[in-house]
Amino acid sequence: MKDPFVLEFLGLDERERYSESELESAIIDKLENFLLELGKGFLFEARQKRFTFDSENYYVDLVFYNRLLRCYVLIDLKIGKLSHENLGQMQMYVNYYDRHVKLDDEKPTVGIILCKTKNDALVKLTLPEDGNVYASRYQLYLPSKEELRKKLIEWSEEST
Repeated sequence: MKDPFVLEFLGLDERERYSESELESAIIDKLENFLLELGKGFLFEARQKRFTFDSENYYVDLVFYNRLLRCYVLIDLKIGKLSHENLGQMQMYVNYYDRHVKLDDEKPTVGIILCKTKNDALVKLTLPEDGNVYASRYQLYLPSKEELRKKLIEWSEEST
């Protein structure tokens, strides 16, 4: 799983905030590039895919199928900090797809939450160890040389 996904190809202006729908629209507009960023074998199925149970509607931001892995891949976009509620919501989406959408000969559904910031400890504590839900950061632009230099210093200090 890539972390972070670099979404520079979307060509979004450098702004402090974007709405989830603006980010989603930009991804759909540049779908070919987004599929290349995801990796091999991805096929686009739906945007804002609705499913209903107990007379409530739920919407998965983006639904893909990976023909190499032979499974559905659900992507939920979060413009802010990842929360345990986001992780629980994605787990529900994955469970729904596994129980009501996927075929018996397909592999379990994978859920990916793309978020601006995440806390690895929260992800580890919230999700089951053998689960198929992942959280990955996204960044709209590659870091500048100065930002890379600071990050390298930070990483080297952490490793000592």
